[in-house]
Amino acid sequence: MSTPLRTSYPVPVEDLIPAARSLAAELGEIPSQNRLMKHLRVGKDKAKAVHAALIEERTADRSEDRTGTRLHSVPDADETGTEPDATDTASEDAAEEFAQVTQPTAPVSVRQTGWRSWFPRLTRRGGISPAHEPTRDTEAETGDEMRPVRSWPVLLLALPAFVAVWSGWVGLGELTGFGVVHPLPGIADGFTLNSAITLPIGLETYAAFALRVWLSGRVPAKARRFAMISALTSLVLGASGQVAYHLLEAAGITRAPWQITTVVACLPVAVLGMGAALAHLIHTRENGEK
Repeated sequence: MSTPLRTSYPVPVEDLIPAARSLAAELGEIPSQNRLMKHLRVGKDKAKAVHAALIEERTADRSEDRTGTRLHSVPDADETGTEPDATDTASEDAAEEFAQVTQPTAPVSVRQTGWRSWFPRLTRRGGISPAHEPTRDTEAETGDEMRPVRSWPVLLLALPAFVAVWSGWVGLGELTGFGVVHPLPGIADGFTLNSAITLPIGLETYAAFALRVWLSGRVPAKARRFAMISALTSLVLGASGQVAYHLLEAAGITRAPWQITTVVACLPVAVLGMGAALAHLIHTRENGEK
């Protein structure tokens, strides 16, 4: 097995390519960027440059095999006055058979396995950005395949859900002590606000935002995990609130039990904490990133 370079000075990319080429020969395929980082003891940028150089060499070699295998000129017998030698004819036949057997194939793409294969390749630098190199999951579609999915049906789904969720949360809020308040005393005494509306605005808006962050696949792994857990938790709490309100309303109860009141009263604080934490994780770089 080839020995990785060890030196106290930065090694140019050109000096890393021979060692990477040897590793690719041993593996029988182009190693991934993570494998190159560990084997060559280099950073992400140099490993990416070496990986790109290996792919370029593989593509160039196969292009030469495709175009240069049969570029062999043999003079006619009439021009030279002699018949072609039997040995030369046999060599040409063998070369043609070898070219037919070893037809060039597409370059092997290194794909991630495990749960990381569920998401496209990411650039986690505190923001949402596409992958640097096109892969089977991220390359742009062309022709008839490039047909965006229309999202306008979501509006039809959201309107009735908005009415039901809004009325349910406002009704539950009134049963748990939320109600009309004067948010600007001494400034606008006539201005009133029903504090129950903070429940649907806060919880349901955060659930939709966390779902967007989770399913986008363009944020650091910690942020994606937190968004997944908090989004599912928010949806479960929202469904539980709707169930609690309709059960209380059907039973004719005008004041919710203290257990339900405690949970509902803590929801605005919980939403604030989850939203601040998710916003922080989205813009936090993971360990090892520069």
